[in-house]
Amino acid sequence: MANVQAFAKRSLYYLKQLQWRCLSSTVLSHMSKSPLLFDNVELASNRYDIQRGNFAKATQQDINYFKDILSSQSAVITDAEELIGSNTDWLQVVRGSGPVLLKPENTEQVSKIMQYCNNRNLAVVPQGGKTGLVGGGVPVFDEIILSTSRMNNVIDVDKISGTLVCQPGCILQELEDRLNSDNFILPYDLGARGSCHIGGNLSTNAGGIRLVRYGSLHGSVLGVEAVLADGTVLDCMSTCRKDNTGYDLKQLFIGSEGTLGIITKVAIALAQKPRAQCVALIGCNNFENVKQVFSSARKDLCEYLSACEFMDSKIMSLVENHLKLTNPVQTSSFYVLIEASGSSEQYCKTALLDFLETLIESKVIKEGIVADNSVQIKDVWALRERVLEACQHDGYVFKYDVSLPLRVFYNIVDDLRSRLGSQAKSIGGYGHIGDGNLHINITCEEYNKQLEKAIEPYIFEWIGKYKGSVSAEHGMGFIKRKYMNYSKSEAAYNTMKGIKQLLDPKGILNPYKTIPDQY
Repeated sequence: MANVQAFAKRSLYYLKQLQWRCLSSTVLSHMSKSPLLFDNVELASNRYDIQRGNFAKATQQDINYFKDILSSQSAVITDAEELIGSNTDWLQVVRGSGPVLLKPENTEQVSKIMQYCNNRNLAVVPQGGKTGLVGGGVPVFDEIILSTSRMNNVIDVDKISGTLVCQPGCILQELEDRLNSDNFILPYDLGARGSCHIGGNLSTNAGGIRLVRYGSLHGSVLGVEAVLADGTVLDCMSTCRKDNTGYDLKQLFIGSEGTLGIITKVAIALAQKPRAQCVALIGCNNFENVKQVFSSARKDLCEYLSACEFMDSKIMSLVENHLKLTNPVQTSSFYVLIEASGSSEQYCKTALLDFLETLIESKVIKEGIVADNSVQIKDVWALRERVLEACQHDGYVFKYDVSLPLRVFYNIVDDLRSRLGSQAKSIGGYGHIGDGNLHINITCEEYNKQLEKAIEPYIFEWIGKYKGSVSAEHGMGFIKRKYMNYSKSEAAYNTMKGIKQLLDPKGILNPYKTIPDQY
């Protein structure tokens, strides 16, 4: 770690020498394997006020058909104990009772499954790495689970044009490792990289930590192949960066959470791997200072700015106390993580040090440290990326993922603290300040219906008042779908319903998700 005086010959501040105690640089390399007991989670059909749709129930005859087309006993799972994990979301707020888990290997098998299920009126839940946070990838009742875990082949990497073509079950971290030797990276990154699937990332339009640099998946995805509810294979595959031939149909499957079709192939534009990377962790007295840091970072770091994250003191304390990670910055009300990356190592360091010096001279920040080697960078990032893990250790988590204008961005956290008082164990805010995405985590000892009623719909009404989004990057899933009206107009809702009716008239694809039954 660079010492400010030694590196830049400045004496305004010093960089602490740290004994890093980070347990891991990767967040829950297998998030789906939660240590908590899934079978203790209440069934969604009991916990929530919802009625089962008019779908058929899977029979032994149906299961025999699936075994025939998948040609492998390991690709058809019916053992009740093995199914518990696939029936329960990682946050353990939604648990279904799907009777069978299917693991196809290719588009043809997915097509046959969907054609059969459509004819039989069997509901199907597409499932990826199961790292979602809104219950979108698990059954609510007894839907058939279709996992993409065996569809994990890289089909092509074009080193000239910088494009990747792969199946949807490829794990994000494994793709990054594969691309690393060719000096490419994917244009997005997530804390759940160790287990999330690229197909699930597209289906939820995952944002992540570098959207401020590379934009959303709507701009990076070049092509999609998807299987519709009736088994039709919709080929929208292309590796061309420009294609203005009619409607851009692939966009329908980015963010629709498997309700319109099952993604079976992906083409995505890659980003060049930066030659240099530095990270700064900064302590601030108040949120106004956080906004000043972000504004200054855009101006002073320009194209080198690749991430801008923040955490409040409550979140940092949970990370320190539950995960025993070391915070290298003195206790502050807020913390900002700035990442700069680009072609020049010298420029990255110099730019960040100049940036911190200016902020300290102007009294915008209390203190800042710079990490400039891979170990220290991973340790700093772990403080941010392992937040959800820390909150899970604190108790049951009510998690909200919202977008708000920066002028009122953190006010909702203060309002919730005043409203909820001692009903909640902890209330913390963190997220992607660089793209206006706030994560609010509220913990209690165990699931509390009265606390939930105090939070919802208040939080969504608050967001709607300021023209924000009730779902910034996690999707609507099962948990949020009934609150769509706080972010979308009735005309938009009706249009979505029309698209769903057109592509899935029987409603068998991921029912009870994304779109509410009524506006």
